[in-house]
Amino acid sequence: MSTICYLNGEFLPLEEARVPVLDRGFIFGDGVYEVIPVFGGRPFRLAPHLSRLARSLEATGIRDPLNPEAWSKLIMTLIERNPFRDLSVYLQITRGVAPRNHAAPKDCQPTLFAMVSPTPAQTEVQPVAVATMADVRWQRCDIKAIALLPNVMARTAAVAAGAYEAVMFRDDLLTEGASSNVFVVVDGVIRTPPHSGHILPGITRDTLVEALAGTADAVQETPITRAEVMTADEIWITSSTRDLVPVETLDGQPVGQGAPGPVYRRVVQRYEAFKQRELAAST
Repeated sequence: MSTICYLNGEFLPLEEARVPVLDRGFIFGDGVYEVIPVFGGRPFRLAPHLSRLARSLEATGIRDPLNPEAWSKLIMTLIERNPFRDLSVYLQITRGVAPRNHAAPKDCQPTLFAMVSPTPAQTEVQPVAVATMADVRWQRCDIKAIALLPNVMARTAAVAAGAYEAVMFRDDLLTEGASSNVFVVVDGVIRTPPHSGHILPGITRDTLVEALAGTADAVQETPITRAEVMTADEIWITSSTRDLVPVETLDGQPVGQGAPGPVYRRVVQRYEAFKQRELAAST
């Protein structure tokens, strides 16, 4: 089934969308992106997603082609023009088309592309295997940039090793997954690395921290060593398209009892209730 996308002011079938080869996104990976989950036709946490997109654009010096109201209208129109109720909206903005030159041009019309992908029907979340990797990426991983080659290489290496995701370390400290944030449970305490230039401020990550604030399961945002990860009672990965996923094995070794732990089972229910309240409030 063909989906309808948006490209530079026009809604059209995805297979008909074209950009010039001199677009700086194609030549340099000079662009940013955002992924917004949609449940029952309702975007989840749209404002935080758009705020993160605005921060990425500002950090890279790419002109924001729309204001927040126009972004919301575009996203809702794209949802309405496609037949799926549960989906993700992918937004990508590049600096635009210009002669090839490393120096970014001062006046360049950004390229704006948006598409949707249907979300498979939700079933019981299955635990996953992860593999550890050195984090060899740049110092601004807080920017949601389209130049994802190091992430692609890490995730591909993890899959080749029989794992689902790569969990990365820099200077012996946990950063994040190749396409996810990471939580660990150590001695009953939930922990996740603090915001920094080395991790993307994940919306699901931040939502979970918010949902658990003020409870006995409140998350500690603190540096986490490799040794603490390797001996953790539980490990979870989070992302906008997967919510919370428990980790079953780490580098081939069981995490805890090798099954979703008691803290995960308790927290995932609280997170789901929080999400449903947020969605209900958005109607």
